[in-house]
Amino acid sequence: MEGPALDDLEAARAGDREAVSRLLEPLLDPAYRLALAILRRPEAAQDAVQDSCLNVLRAIPRFRGERADLRPWFLTIVRNASRSQMRLRFWRWTGLHDDLSAGDGIGRVLQSHDLGRALSRLGDGQRTALALFYYLDLPMEEVARVLGVSEPAARSRVYRAVAALRSRMGEDEP
Repeated sequence: MEGPALDDLEAARAGDREAVSRLLEPLLDPAYRLALAILRRPEAAQDAVQDSCLNVLRAIPRFRGERADLRPWFLTIVRNASRSQMRLRFWRWTGLHDDLSAGDGIGRVLQSHDLGRALSRLGDGQRTALALFYYLDLPMEEVARVLGVSEPAARSRVYRAVAALRSRMGEDEP
């Protein structure tokens, strides 16, 4: 299977849009989930992923990594696109999007609301670290690569983000 993947990567570097599409297809779901964790709005997350795909089309000829480097590279692009969207002026007046279904029990709704509020009070870097490690279930090595830091620094960011989240949720135990 490595042969076709390498062929797709080389074809993508040569400008084959279909090859880029085949490479990005398995990465779209994790990319959307990352963008959603950062932006907390489905429409904004979709826009960030779409912008990221366009950026990849322009940048893939300069991508010198191997197939294994593609996911962290793309998720870094998604993270940056999401952060750029957050900087847009309109973001200041949009509210927190609650995506709670009507079928949830009241306890679950309250717990989700508390967690959502606690997450919204975390900084972008902390939310991103948590999303990469817990929500996307990336290995710490890839979390570090997406964040652009060393693996021990990524571990520290995840640990501090969890500690901050616990304190905001009112949990004192480790």
